[in-house]
Amino acid sequence: MNMQPTAVLAPPAPKRMSEMQLPIVMMRDILLKTIFRKTVENVSEISEAICLPVTVTQELVDMARSQKLLEATGTLNANNGNEMGYQLTDAGKARALDALSQSEYFGAMPVPLELYREQVKRQSIRNIQVTRDQLVKAMGHLVLPDSLLGHLGPAVSAGRSILMYGPPGNGKSSISNGIRDALGDNVYVPRAIEYSGQVITVYDPIVHTAIEQEPDDPTQLRRRARFDSRYVMCERPTVITGGELSLSMLDLVYNPTARTYQAPLQLKSTGGIFIIDDLGRQAEPPQAIINRWIVPLEEGKDILGLQSGEKFEVPFDTLVIFSTNFHPNEIFDQAALRRIFFKIKIDGPNQENFLKIFAMVARKKGVPLDEKALVHLLKAKYPTIDNIYANYQPVFLIDQMIAICEFEGIPYQMSPDLIDRAWANMFVKDEKIVK
Repeated sequence: MNMQPTAVLAPPAPKRMSEMQLPIVMMRDILLKTIFRKTVENVSEISEAICLPVTVTQELVDMARSQKLLEATGTLNANNGNEMGYQLTDAGKARALDALSQSEYFGAMPVPLELYREQVKRQSIRNIQVTRDQLVKAMGHLVLPDSLLGHLGPAVSAGRSILMYGPPGNGKSSISNGIRDALGDNVYVPRAIEYSGQVITVYDPIVHTAIEQEPDDPTQLRRRARFDSRYVMCERPTVITGGELSLSMLDLVYNPTARTYQAPLQLKSTGGIFIIDDLGRQAEPPQAIINRWIVPLEEGKDILGLQSGEKFEVPFDTLVIFSTNFHPNEIFDQAALRRIFFKIKIDGPNQENFLKIFAMVARKKGVPLDEKALVHLLKAKYPTIDNIYANYQPVFLIDQMIAICEFEGIPYQMSPDLIDRAWANMFVKDEKIVK
């Protein structure tokens, strides 16, 4: 049974090296590379750079010293609590350079994939139950029929795949964004994860919105017990792709210079939403895109591959929203449709809701309503397109009238004449061009 959590359980910080579950050599080499690249000297600076508690960092430093890769400088820094400074020995510099030749990765210690799986379960998108009030609040800027919210709510709460289809310009993308806003809580995103000795970076400032944390005071003897700083507390992520989506974007991205991997889009969206907009406009056919998602959607896991050819499983915990202007039967076979849990048609508004949207947009943009202009729009213009209304049209028409008013140097207004001029730019006449 889904429950609305008050807060996602945070990943606990490791208390000693034995809890890290990372190869000892990898941890040591990341320590040396970080000291070499960032020229940090004392344990508190090193701790912050590699995102580990001071106690664990001190263990790593002591191990490197025992291997004669680090040495104490013999000086105490009064600005940092009289901490001892450390520096790389000649052997330590040589080892750091050798390690950098194998992988340029340094900084935050990665999280083992197994430990990351546990955190994904603690913050699963399927642990959320969205209420009608939450959905209405998140979509308050949209005029939607109650029946639509009745379909969307269970779909979001289930955390299962959603296909939204219908005519273009009726708010499928806006609804997707509203679903994201309704989620509300935060999750913990690892800066990087580790599998089979390979580092895969996950946290991406372009995708993830970090929640600012108050920094610890380095002069205090006791620091606040917080979550594992190898993670970043973020809003539940949203990845939006459109016609540019290709199947290769769903694979690990290998950087041959840095010799590290970058997580694919669906892994970055873990715990959040993956929106595939304009489905059917991609280079690959929609059926091929759906086929790529069959295992993840059904089994909650994805299969990724390393450069070596080795395959491994990663969690697939994201609400996938497919949005298309095509009828599903035109672009999918029945087997593919069966694997998409919710199918919701997004129609254009009726006349009553169209007028609500028109009035709301006009008020927001400072254009006074005019009864003659509205009657002209409804009685003279819309019958020419069989009275088919779309959600994008009020914004389009009002923006056109604003542009005309600004060009003519007159106050914002609407009139039958301005409606005619705005309407002329909304459609292209179906005619042959003489060449």
